[in-house]
Amino acid sequence: MHGILNIHKTTGMTSFDVVAKIRRLFNTKKVGHAGTLDPDAGGVLPVCVGKATKVIEYMMEKDKAYRVGLMLGAATDTQDASGHVLYENKVESSFESIEHTIKSFVGPMEQIPPMYSAIKVDGKKLYELARQGVEIERKPRPVTFYGIDILSMENVGDKVRVIMDVNCSKGTYMRTLCHDIGEKLGCGGHMESLVRTRSGPFLLKDAYTLESLNELKAKNRLEEALLPMDQALVQLDAVHVNDEEAKRLLNGLTIGLSDYKTEYVRIYGLERQFLAIGKAVADQNGAKGLKTHKWIGNEL
Repeated sequence: MHGILNIHKTTGMTSFDVVAKIRRLFNTKKVGHAGTLDPDAGGVLPVCVGKATKVIEYMMEKDKAYRVGLMLGAATDTQDASGHVLYENKVESSFESIEHTIKSFVGPMEQIPPMYSAIKVDGKKLYELARQGVEIERKPRPVTFYGIDILSMENVGDKVRVIMDVNCSKGTYMRTLCHDIGEKLGCGGHMESLVRTRSGPFLLKDAYTLESLNELKAKNRLEEALLPMDQALVQLDAVHVNDEEAKRLLNGLTIGLSDYKTEYVRIYGLERQFLAIGKAVADQNGAKGLKTHKWIGNEL
């Protein structure tokens, strides 16, 4: 079986825990996830099975959406509720001022990744260094917040809890957003809760829990949960080729360039079967053509 699973990861599990359970369910080692969720976070975790693992790198490029719980009035070393409190300050800002500050983060900006992250520097993950008490300089990364909608705001003693929906680009850290909002307000802040509600085209409302997958397997209907692998590539233009062109592409040869706008394209055969991801190339004379970037379909 080959395809993509839209999984609802529950809190308390790592993303690798989910992959391990899917491997056992489908009795295959070819399983991978597209975008890590921390153990304390829940929500959408796309998981690729079989040949669909070949499209993971393209799925990682997708925009994301989150429901974020922000607690203002305390900053932590991990920027979330699992860490040690660095300092606490009474929230003096009005709700109106808090909302204005949060909204100021909408748009393109640079974000410094947290030390407690899986980013590697000189072969070591940042969180491994952080656990040793080592902090190193991190380069800021370009990110974009497309929209932030505040759902609720309430006083919790001297602190303020904010629940908000955030739409953002890939590679964005929600706990760093919470930390940065707290720093800008001067009271400190950290991420109290996190649920990913969307990853690319995959929505939380359509996601399967591991329990529901177990029920499908018991009924011998596990394949019903698998989505076509090209569903994750809808942002790429589609190109249809005949059998002769498909064979040339399979053998690493170039065919004439079709008219399309995206850098990569989805390539389909005459029977509309998904064959490959293609990319435009140019020969020594500058003539453009289409070549297979990654073959995904069956051998011809």
